Amino acid sequence: MLSPFRAQRNEVSAPPAVPRASSLESLRLLYDLHAAEILRFCQRALGDRAAAEEAMQDTFLKAWRNLHRFDQGLGSQRAWLFSIARNTTTDMLRARNVRPSLSREATTPDIAEPERIDEVITGWMVEEALRRIRPDHRVAIVETYVRGRPYAEVALELGVPEGTLRSRSFYGLKALRLALEEMGWND
Repeated sequence: MLSPFRAQRNEVSAPPAVPRASSLESLRLLYDLHAAEILRFCQRALGDRAAAEEAMQDTFLKAWRNLHRFDQGLGSQRAWLFSIARNTTTDMLRARNVRPSLSREATTPDIAEPERIDEVITGWMVEEALRRIRPDHRVAIVETYVRGRPYAEVALELGVPEGTLRSRSFYGLKALRLALEEMGWND
C-alpha cells in the first residue's frame, strides 16, 4: 500500500507528457513545471544567481532544441532536464576555472571544482533514488553500506535475522539501481 506521502510525491514527479513537436507550448510547459527547481539546482552548483539564471536559460534552450530526442521510456522529463542542467553547470564551472582572472581582488571565491560538483550531484541522485525504494530496503542499505555497520549488529538492532537483513540489502541494491536508471543515471 502506498503512503499518502508517496502518492503525493508521485503526482509531483510525474508531470503530464510534453508533446514531441518542438513548439513554444512544449517549452512553456517544461518551463512552468520545472524552472524553479532547475534554477535552485543551478544556483547551488554555481553559487551565483546571475550565472544560475544563464545556466537555466541554456538548459531550457537545449531542451527545446532537443525535444525530439526525449524518450519517456528512458526516464522522466525532470531527470532529463536535470542531466542537461548538470552538464551546463559543469561546462560553466570548467570555463570559469580556465579563464585567467584580471586581478586578485576581482576574483570570485572558488565555488567548487567540476569533479566536486559531479560528486554532489551523484549524492543527490542516490539520495532521491533511496527515497523511491521500500523503507526496509533503504534502512538495510544505509546502515550496512553507507554507515559501514556489520550485518549482525544492524540485524540485532532491527530485530530481524541476519540473513533477512542480507536479503533486504541485496534486493534493496537491485531496487536502487532500477530507481537510478529510471532517473536517467547512465554511469
